[in-house]
Amino acid sequence: IEYIQSSYYNKKELTRFSSSVGKFVGFTEYGVKNAEYWNKDASELIAMKAQKEVYCLNNVQSKYSNV
Repeated sequence: IEYIQSSYYNKKELTRFSSSVGKFVGFTEYGVKNAEYWNKDASELIAMKAQKEVYCLNNVQSKYSNV
């Protein structure tokens, strides 16, 4: 299971956090600057990594128990 959070502007992806990578990645000049800023903040990275447990791991049990 992978948690991904992306930010878009004008249909272009600016940044993405992926739980498998464990950090933010920028895809535009502005996105790279934001990703570098957010990656320097350890509490931001810890909070984003915890989102996998909040959204994914708690809900996957209820989805697959019906199968």
